[in-house]
Amino acid sequence: MDSESFRRGLKDGIPIALGYFAVSFTFGIMAVSCGLTIWQAVLISLTNLTSAGQFAGLEIIAAGGSYMEIALTQLIINLRYCLMSFSLSQKLPRDCAQGHRYVVAFGITDEIFGISASQEGRISPYYNYGAMCVAIPGWTIGTLVGAVSGNLLPGFVLSALGVAIYGMFLAVIIPPAKHSRAVLGVVIGAMAVSSLFAYAPLLNQVSSGFVIIITTIVVAGVAAVLCPVKEERHES
Repeated sequence: MDSESFRRGLKDGIPIALGYFAVSFTFGIMAVSCGLTIWQAVLISLTNLTSAGQFAGLEIIAAGGSYMEIALTQLIINLRYCLMSFSLSQKLPRDCAQGHRYVVAFGITDEIFGISASQEGRISPYYNYGAMCVAIPGWTIGTLVGAVSGNLLPGFVLSALGVAIYGMFLAVIIPPAKHSRAVLGVVIGAMAVSSLFAYAPLLNQVSSGFVIIITTIVVAGVAAVLCPVKEERHES
């Protein structure tokens, strides 16, 4: 065991755990309000570790969507983790066992990938284990506390806390949208397509799960064609 890398991962994972606690607290509240039990909400957080995927899945569950809707939605929303895993696998030691690679891949989130990718040179899988040991409990315990609070707090408090997730999404999209026209266009495009499905005749009959899938594919596809990311060329 690489104890030094593990301790460094623990240290770097603490801020992530604190942020996860706040967001998953809201997920726990919303899960209970949608009819899930406390332990169902906790199990989802423990085994998924994906904020956007979990909230999208919760919406489909609440709307009585099909397994196919949930599967496709999760595939599209979480496909980025496959790409992150491919990228991060290049930073692991060449002789790193497959078992380590699988566990590291399971624990990859946007934030854990960010701190791992920012490390100079190759990283030990124990660095990721350290970050996971605080980040995953932060996400899971936050869900538990939120789910329990959903049964104890007054309704007006739950209504106020329920908008926290939308505040998080705004905090995620506004800063990059202010500096990138492409991101701003994607945000506006997603809002326009979602509004079309919400108010247009016939289209408003499409289930929420497929609305998420169609909106993601259409808007992301158009953005990829119109605003491709330019690859940086490095002179050898």
